[in-house]
Amino acid sequence: MNEERYEKAKKRVEELKKFYGNLVTYVVINVVLIIIILVTNPGSLWFYWVTIFWGIGILLHASKLFILKGKFLGEEWEEKKIKEIMEKEKNL
Repeated sequence: MNEERYEKAKKRVEELKKFYGNLVTYVVINVVLIIIILVTNPGSLWFYWVTIFWGIGILLHASKLFILKGKFLGEEWEEKKIKEIMEKEKNL
């Protein structure tokens, strides 16, 4: 039981680490893009498209990690479905 909790916690930490790595990459690259565009061609501010669409991806990742927490087609859902199916088969 302790080992199972440890593995779940370790998996959660890995997911958080990946998210924060993606978030830092998003911020750094967008800041660099803004600087490059403002220095080289301030009349063409196309960087916001990258910021918006990549930002949507970051928000989806964050919602999966912090709001849904595996409830929608995640580990919790899988375990619930497995138990449900096993219960149905047991009653047959």
